[in-house]
Amino acid sequence: MARNTRTGSGRGTGAGRWRPARGFTLIELLIVMMIIVILAGTGLALYSNSIRKANEAALSQNLFLMREALDQYYADKNKYPASLDALVEEKYIRAVPKDPFTHSTDTWQIELSDPEPGNPLAEPGVFNVRSGSEELAIDGRPYSEF
Repeated sequence: MARNTRTGSGRGTGAGRWRPARGFTLIELLIVMMIIVILAGTGLALYSNSIRKANEAALSQNLFLMREALDQYYADKNKYPASLDALVEEKYIRAVPKDPFTHSTDTWQIELSDPEPGNPLAEPGVFNVRSGSEELAIDGRPYSEF
């Protein structure tokens, strides 16, 4: 038996009229799509910001550990190492860490110590290390000033 899509039984309002099928209008679908796009954009921005903060934290930690190893080397040997690889050879650090922004161990910017006035034959060594990245941090400072 075929179903009749007419509403009611002939009494009251709507008798004899066809009821349109219920669904979503184009405006409703566009509004939902815009809400999804806004939420996705916000999530992507927060995600990329959290990745940047994590890399900044890793850079700060790497610099702290290398500077600490440089200080320990100086305290033990009364001179700074000739290179960062000397810290690895002397087992002050296991390996030279990668710069999280340049993804390389070769881009660290080293600062050499001043010659000692009491020991003119002493060679200058690495007394500080900085990032080789030219990017700016979230707070506006260059990573090379960390």
